[in-house]
Amino acid sequence: MNDCLVIIPTYNEKENIGKMIRTVLQLPHPFDLLIIDDNSKDGTADIIRSLQEEFKGRLFLEERAGKLGLGTAYIHGFRWALQKHYAYIFEMDADFSHNPDDLVRLYKACAEDGADLSIGSRYITGVNVVNWPMGRVMMSYFASMYVRIVTGMPIRDTTAGFKCYRRKVLETIDLNKIRFTGYAFQIEMKFASWKLGFRLKEVPIIFTDRSEGQSKMSGSIFSEAIFGVLGMKLKSFFKSYR
Repeated sequence: MNDCLVIIPTYNEKENIGKMIRTVLQLPHPFDLLIIDDNSKDGTADIIRSLQEEFKGRLFLEERAGKLGLGTAYIHGFRWALQKHYAYIFEMDADFSHNPDDLVRLYKACAEDGADLSIGSRYITGVNVVNWPMGRVMMSYFASMYVRIVTGMPIRDTTAGFKCYRRKVLETIDLNKIRFTGYAFQIEMKFASWKLGFRLKEVPIIFTDRSEGQSKMSGSIFSEAIFGVLGMKLKSFFKSYR
């Protein structure tokens, strides 16, 4: 077993998942890979199972009964990772919008540079997004700005979903109290990490929109982030972070 685990939630990602598995598990730095599949109807889980013998001891699959939300998928993966004693736990999308090569840079930001949570940031050096419509770029950029203003977090890309946690961060956060299940989950996890005093570091990346498969993004997901963050901030005034 390696000390690094990459967690990827999937739902209908047959076009991407096989290539993603091979890319991650053939990186020069050794990573293990846990895929949380929410009962994909397109055979995603079958593709994963077909590769488990080839990558025995490094490729793992957890299947859930239905589409239960991004946040709950990651929390399921976090608990699994902690039980297996991984030291560094990563979040990444299945669709190659996150470049797997950047996993090594996120790892080094924690293992060598002292970060407790490293964040693959689209906005730390400008706007590094490829193939998104301008309206979506602007929505994402200003959503991150809004969250930064409301929460006070010193983070440019507050909604980023490409991250590396040191084990101690996930051990300290009360995962039972993480409220959001969609887009805002990413905000809530960063906010909890920051309020608990952990060191957050942004690592510049280039985000490239998927070329295969269908996006899971929707207006309701953005609404959760915009309106939910206000309630999260208000509740933080009455909560003890230790």
